[in-house]
Amino acid sequence: MPAIPELIQPLRDDEVEVRFAAERDIPEILIAYQQDPSLHVRLGVARPPSGAELGRRMEHAADERASGSGVWLTILESGGQDCCGQIDVHAIDSVHARAELGMWITPAARGRGLGRRALGLAARWLLTACGLERVEIFTEPDNQAMIAAARGAGFVSEGILRAYTLERGTRVDNAVMSLIESDLGPS
Repeated sequence: MPAIPELIQPLRDDEVEVRFAAERDIPEILIAYQQDPSLHVRLGVARPPSGAELGRRMEHAADERASGSGVWLTILESGGQDCCGQIDVHAIDSVHARAELGMWITPAARGRGLGRRALGLAARWLLTACGLERVEIFTEPDNQAMIAAARGAGFVSEGILRAYTLERGTRVDNAVMSLIESDLGPS
C-alpha cells in the first residue's frame, strides 16, 4: 500500500478530534489501562502495554505510516489536549484495499458518543484520502459499546465469525462490521 498521507490538521467535528498518536499520549494511555483493568482483554492482548512498549511503538509510527502498514490515531474532545481513546488501523491489505480498525475509549470519556464520531471521521478519511475501499471492525459479539459505536458511524453488521481468533489460548467468536465508500453519507 502506498504511504498513509499526513494529516495537515486533525480530523474534526464539533465534538471530537482525531490526530496521529504522539508520545505525549503515553501517560493517559497508561492511566486508561489502570482505570479499566479489562481493557487489554477487550483488545485481545495478553496484558496491558508498558510505557517502554508504547514508546517503542511511537518510535516506529512514522515508518508504519510511510510503508502503509498501519496508523495509530488518538481521539480528543474538540479543543482538548487529553487522549480520550485511540483508533488502531492495522492488518492493511493493499491487494484488497482494506484495513481493520480497533478502538478504545477512556473510562471517563465513555457514553458521550466520542467513539462513534471518531470512528466516522477516521473511516471517511481512510476511504477517501488513503486509497482504502473497505474498513472492517472485528469484536466480540458481546462488546455492545463497540458495536453501537460502529453502527452509529455507519458500519454495517456482516455477522459472526465463529472461533475466528485465538486470544489468550482460547478460540473467540468475532462480530464483523464493515464500511465501504458507498455507505458514506454526505460530508
